[in-house]
Amino acid sequence: MATEAAHGAETADHGTGLVFHPMDQFMVKPLFGDGPVGWFTITNVTLWMAICVLAISALMVLGTSRRAIIPSRSQSVAELAYGFIYKMVEDVTGKDGLKYFPYIMTLFMFIVFSNFLGLIPMSFTTTSHIAVTFVLAILVFVGITVLGFVKHGAHFLGLFWVTSAPLALRPILAVIEIVSYFVRPVSHSIRLAGNIMAGHAVLKVFAGFAAIAAVSPISVVAITAIYGLEVLVAFVQAYVFTILTCVYLKDALHPAH
Repeated sequence: MATEAAHGAETADHGTGLVFHPMDQFMVKPLFGDGPVGWFTITNVTLWMAICVLAISALMVLGTSRRAIIPSRSQSVAELAYGFIYKMVEDVTGKDGLKYFPYIMTLFMFIVFSNFLGLIPMSFTTTSHIAVTFVLAILVFVGITVLGFVKHGAHFLGLFWVTSAPLALRPILAVIEIVSYFVRPVSHSIRLAGNIMAGHAVLKVFAGFAAIAAVSPISVVAITAIYGLEVLVAFVQAYVFTILTCVYLKDALHPAH
């Protein structure tokens, strides 16, 4: 019965012309051939990550190579990005956090470029995959945890001991703090991937309805509005991921609760 119902639904979809699959855009596919995806398979994710790296290199290396007093557009964008992240790291972590600025700058540029490249029609958004964002988040988590113990030793555990709370509540709060600390890479990664994936899926849904003459004007207006929102989300999510990284870095540098 279930098979017949599914077949009937599929037939109905074909009959109304509403066959579209919003989640197909997130499928990882081999770039060459149709075989299974293995550890070393070159996929659409590989391609768009490479394009992202090339685009960042073009902006930050080629775009600033002249170092003109009157900057070009590419040099202006590169300098604005540099100053924006430098000020963020300095404000959140203090002067002693600036030595980690290159990594945080690289992280921001990779995420923001991946997000914006994913808005190009027929492209692939690498940051919509939890596998990508979790790797970014776990690298931040492990790196900051190791840094905290290297710099402070056992005193780093003071991050979990809330000295300002009543003594009877401190053990309970310590458990809560430990759980929330180890949940960081999960929330850090899901926030980015979830927001990017949701926005792209909604765009695809409205694009599917644009084929219906009765609602196509409404669909076009909705797509335009959502696309504008996605441009904002692409930057905001990169900013949120980066500033949370700075906050976590501050905990490693100054663990006193």
